Amino acid sequence: MMEEDETLELYDLHYSDLMALSSSDHKLPLTSENMEYLESVKIAIMKNLGPSGPGLLAITGVPNASILRRTLLPMARKLALLDNEDRKLVLKDHGLGSDVPLKNIDRTVSPFAMQLRYDRDPYVNSLRNSNHSPIEHHGSDVGSLNEFKNLGNTFKDLGNCMMELGLHLARVCDKIIGGHELEQCLLESRSAKGRLIHYHSILDNRILQTQSLKDTRHKSKKIAKTNHDHSDLWQQWHYDYGVFTVLTAPMLVVPENSGSCQSCDEKECPFSSGHTCLQILYPVTNSVKMVKASSGSFIVQVGESGDVLSKGKLRATLHSVCRPKNMENVSRETFVVFLQPAWSKKLSVYDFSVKDSSSNGGCSRICDEESECAKSSSDIDKLVPPLCDRLKDGMTYAEFSRETTKQYYGSSGLQSKR
Repeated sequence: MMEEDETLELYDLHYSDLMALSSSDHKLPLTSENMEYLESVKIAIMKNLGPSGPGLLAITGVPNASILRRTLLPMARKLALLDNEDRKLVLKDHGLGSDVPLKNIDRTVSPFAMQLRYDRDPYVNSLRNSNHSPIEHHGSDVGSLNEFKNLGNTFKDLGNCMMELGLHLARVCDKIIGGHELEQCLLESRSAKGRLIHYHSILDNRILQTQSLKDTRHKSKKIAKTNHDHSDLWQQWHYDYGVFTVLTAPMLVVPENSGSCQSCDEKECPFSSGHTCLQILYPVTNSVKMVKASSGSFIVQVGESGDVLSKGKLRATLHSVCRPKNMENVSRETFVVFLQPAWSKKLSVYDFSVKDSSSNGGCSRICDEESECAKSSSDIDKLVPPLCDRLKDGMTYAEFSRETTKQYYGSSGLQSKR
């Protein structure tokens, strides 16, 4: 178990409070007591998302969301371990793709992505007023692939719910900060990226290796070499570069038996106790902390564009995803929605209100802050390219996105070999 000072219990923002704060038309008159309470919630939001906070919080009590989480997340592992040809059929049927080579049997993460579109009224969420009733899918139902028949619909339903949460939080932050920058830039983008992600256990990679060897024997006698060097991290240290990232509290699962079988029954780990395997570099103490969140919550963290567009009043979260120690058969399932500005949105480093006369303006403050945080770990320092090296004044979000990806993962990027 982790020590108490190594964990971070997220602030829980209740869905009803989020709705009350974002609403411009209160149906019931607010008493002075209610107004005082909502004011305290505003203060708590900024304390957690602002410059002196961790840059993330949890949203709890979202109606009808738990069933979607329980339905969608277990599909991540099943998809990851499917035969390549079967997986292609499923992904094509449901309009999903992937941004990693899924034939690589040494991969530690299998993401399945879809571009999500805002409806005409993105704040109208049908989940609020009705129980989830999946629409029948009439695509491929060959054998066991039939278990994925509602994959696309569930993906979109949960994604739309999470987009709505992000939009409401953006509206609340705008009210507190002043202006409409965050909400407006999300609405102008008209879309968000959803990713269903399976973080592989070591057992999963053994299963993939066994499948590969079977395929190899059919095609040739040559046996593929595999890399068994498993890092302590599923995902290296990084900042997200959108406005907000909204993610389900992850599901940590372990097969009922440890045989090399893709269809092993799974169960959620009882020992997880709210640990998410998400860890952040906590600016207050300049130390690494493990994030804890309840299973029914959604985690919202600030991205670098949110930091810039809010003129530094929100703080981007430096984070990574770590493997549970001594638990080689545990995998991690989660669903993430990245809320971002329109690709043409221009970002300005000069939006930061700082007393600085240098030619880099506010960007120098960002570099100073990142350098201070990086001092707590030389490894983190080597893996995270400074924001001022990736963002130049007047860049569009598309240009910033390309430069960030290049410096993290390009041929000479800081994480290109990982």
